Amino acid sequence: MRHLLSAADLGRAETIQILDLAEEMAQVQARPVKKLPALRGRTVVNLFFEDSTRTRSSFELAGKWLSADVINISAKGSSVSKGESLRDTVLTVAAMGVDALVIRHHASGAPAQVRRWFEEGGIDAHVLNAGDGTHEHPTQALLDAFTLRRHFRVAEPDRNSFEGRVVVIAGDVTHSRVARSNVLLLRTLGAEVVLVAPPTLMPSGVETWPVATSNDLDEVLPEADAVMMLRVQRERMSGGYFPTPREYTHRYGLTRERLTRLKPGAAICHPGPMNRGLEISADAADAANSLILDQVAAGVAVRMSVLYELLGGGDN
Repeated sequence: MRHLLSAADLGRAETIQILDLAEEMAQVQARPVKKLPALRGRTVVNLFFEDSTRTRSSFELAGKWLSADVINISAKGSSVSKGESLRDTVLTVAAMGVDALVIRHHASGAPAQVRRWFEEGGIDAHVLNAGDGTHEHPTQALLDAFTLRRHFRVAEPDRNSFEGRVVVIAGDVTHSRVARSNVLLLRTLGAEVVLVAPPTLMPSGVETWPVATSNDLDEVLPEADAVMMLRVQRERMSGGYFPTPREYTHRYGLTRERLTRLKPGAAICHPGPMNRGLEISADAADAANSLILDQVAAGVAVRMSVLYELLGGGDN
């Protein structure tokens, strides 16, 4: 694997390989000394043009626990705030001899463009998409799959694929890069995916996606083996997508009442950060079958696995 820009870059065998390695990496989190020498001498730069807590922190921990030298750069603290272009910024960083660039950017397609600039310039550095606009977030999809696989393995210990499993993804699908990556990866693993959203928050062209769609959350919940609630991304909205927050919660929120419609033990997921009381209630977020904190914990192990595949295993 040279770069990771999209969940579509991963086939089933490669996905399972990353998840299996992440299981081994997860054991490091339980050790008193959380260090492996796998990427000693490697340099990873986390270049974030958007605010982030979970993704940035987990990438930093992942790199450090693999003994890489990790540098964090944010737009607010870089020459970008002085007007420097994305091209000049990434080429300047790459000229310092970095091995991998983890980039999060508000423009869809920015990581793919960075990869092209690197290839044109003969720059031997890996590019990893940590979220680009409303396009994709492949490592989030990987950690979601890792979390769900662990959940499904409680009943079926040897399960790798998601054949026969129904995953409902509900909420602001239009603005969600997480939804797009999850659709691709979950389908790669064999799951049936159902997208649920108000008509105004269902993306254009969704009829060409390999999913079922619905505007009625109550109708699909009883069939779900897992339900993933998406954050309402108010910062990407100009208004008019739904009448009021209260109306949205009534129609599309995972409320206390809707918990009774779920199958016993059906997983509850959320990529975070959560708008408690809007798309998900406190009862649902803190329920016994909620995997939300498991998703956070999985983020470090999965990103360790991805960094190793890019910088360690792939090159060796």
